Amino acid sequence: MARHLKTGASSTSSSASNAPSNVPSIVTAVIDSIRKDGDSAVRSFSEKFDKWSPKSFKLSESEINQIISKLPEQVIKDIKEVQHNVRTFAQAQKDSLKEFELEIQPGVFLGQKNIPINSVGCYIPGGRYPLLASAHMTILTAKVAGVPHVMGFTPPINGSIPAATVAAMSLAGADSIYILGGVQAVAAMALGTETIPKVDFIAGPGNAFVAEAKRQFFGAVGIDLFAGPTEVLIVADEFADPFTVATDLLSQAEHGPDTPAVLITTSEELGRETMRLVDVILPDMPTGELASTSWRDYGEVWVAEDLDEAYKLADTYASEHVQILTKNPREALTKMTNYGALFLGEKTCVSYGDKVIGTNHVLPTRGAARYTGGLWVGKYLKTCTYQEVRSEKASGELGRLCGRAARVEKFEGHARSGDLRAQQFLQDDHEWINVAQKQRPEQRL
Repeated sequence: MARHLKTGASSTSSSASNAPSNVPSIVTAVIDSIRKDGDSAVRSFSEKFDKWSPKSFKLSESEINQIISKLPEQVIKDIKEVQHNVRTFAQAQKDSLKEFELEIQPGVFLGQKNIPINSVGCYIPGGRYPLLASAHMTILTAKVAGVPHVMGFTPPINGSIPAATVAAMSLAGADSIYILGGVQAVAAMALGTETIPKVDFIAGPGNAFVAEAKRQFFGAVGIDLFAGPTEVLIVADEFADPFTVATDLLSQAEHGPDTPAVLITTSEELGRETMRLVDVILPDMPTGELASTSWRDYGEVWVAEDLDEAYKLADTYASEHVQILTKNPREALTKMTNYGALFLGEKTCVSYGDKVIGTNHVLPTRGAARYTGGLWVGKYLKTCTYQEVRSEKASGELGRLCGRAARVEKFEGHARSGDLRAQQFLQDDHEWINVAQKQRPEQRL
């Protein structure tokens, strides 16, 4: 039986959020105002929340080029290398999706097409950190999917344009870039204003207010995921290095004050040494205040009897990021089913997935990994089916089958669509058709 060495100080031990309880009402008020007043309301809220009111929120091509030109060459090279990785993986995902057409019976053709969404808005967070990596994950993946129009939105940071983020958005292929953040950006995308076109789908992470705005608009537009605080869970055996475990737990805990960081180990000695090393590392971390709060309130350490129990316990968390630091890490591919992304062995880490390796970092949180994966090229595609019956005989036989099947369900209108074709192509005789046609003799069959 697994037992705790450490539990979180918070009353909720995992996937929690300390967002204010009035977030939904604040978001609703902003949305209602923008729905009513459009651009003027967007500008008002941008001034209020971000102290930002430029002549135009949309950057011109010359402004984008000027911003990029001021960045160090190494930053541009790194962005391009990371985007190469993301593009290569996203393209492989797209290539795995096949369109097809089959003749299911003589003269009856069924097909499937993958159709890109027409217009997508991508939100790239700013605020605490300029998360330019989110531009790769959202904008670039949408363009690989074939989305014809992708708009990127990111907030100013302390009254300034986040240059590296703009570069990442532009190099990812954004068709337009707006320096606009928060609920006002999400509402502008979802509703459309005098100067900002309405989109069909919104992707990208954000704070509690952005997440709530996406939730409220879901249905009117599509969204990628209902995002919560970042999560990390590490499964480790006695062969793992406790310093690596501690470092990797804290690498995610710095995301915010409510990040669950969980260790499940088969070694009590490793668990206790990891906790000791966390306390050693934290004081020297520039982001130590945030990371220590998460570790104190949401950090957990479990000791499991064996790896089978560890994997089963890890599956109950359905964590966003699951890192496997064991002698045989690939075992987790068959032992586990609930995770946003899996990181196998000490040579990889969650930070690689967040920033550079190529898989998408927009992942399910709060247990959603039980039923969905993360953002991928398929999220930007609509898998649609089509049907064509070319054979009169097949159409008539399907009509007979449809008539019988629909009448079992008491759907007479459905049944009559089938009857009509059975009479047209197989010369069946249906009294309701004969009666109806007598009223319009010129259209007798």
